[in-house]
Amino acid sequence: MAKAKSVYSCTECGATSTKWQGQCPGCGQWNTLVETVAEAAAGSANRYAALAGGGQMQDLSAIRPREEPRQPTGIDEFDRVLGGGLVAGGVVLIGGDPGIGKSTLLLQALDAMSARLPVLYVTGEESGAQVALRARRLGLSGARVRVLAEIHLERILAMLDAEKPALAVIDSIQTLYSEQLTSAPGSVAQVRECAAQLTRVAKSRGIGIVLVGHVTKEGALAGPRVLEHIVDTVLYFEGDTHSSFRLVRAIKNRFGAVNE
Repeated sequence: MAKAKSVYSCTECGATSTKWQGQCPGCGQWNTLVETVAEAAAGSANRYAALAGGGQMQDLSAIRPREEPRQPTGIDEFDRVLGGGLVAGGVVLIGGDPGIGKSTLLLQALDAMSARLPVLYVTGEESGAQVALRARRLGLSGARVRVLAEIHLERILAMLDAEKPALAVIDSIQTLYSEQLTSAPGSVAQVRECAAQLTRVAKSRGIGIVLVGHVTKEGALAGPRVLEHIVDTVLYFEGDTHSSFRLVRAIKNRFGAVNE
């Protein structure tokens, strides 16, 4: 497969350059150019005229809202923060400090949901044996939880297409890499591109996807801020690692309230 051409875009003003530079040629900021996949050029100007007739425009008052069906995770308080459960095709980003319990919470939720839905746990930071060890420590059977230890995005997308799970957990988004980019896993370009492709698959296939993200020393989600705009729901997992209590806080939720 031929690699897609890449360009360098400024995270501050959006200006692009064909090669990396220390200073943005648009706004003059330093060290703001990051690698991204170049978008294909439009075929012709007439294509917009042809596409204009295909849109379905209607008055807002004529649109009938519908309540999105929910899939409960089996953890009542987690469902409360999500707005009643996970939505088919919804993408959830959950961030928190290392060791706070993100993987533990999601593994418990997957095990509960696996009794009625096909689920997939993609681990990029641990081996399958380490995930199995955690499941046994938690007393989970894991009989119907499919586990994939992989960080190659294209292979993960192929597995999602083959397995067709109702819910997939990606642990974590910072470990994935796409062969379309030459930058290392965890870079701004890789995190943004991998999240965007997973979101497109979730929407087109109706797969609920939960992305696990790291946080910086300042407590913000690591990686580009645009991640929070790509996903449907952003949750923060907070608390003291030495305490028996944890707090899951909703920062953004397109399918529910953010006051939980």
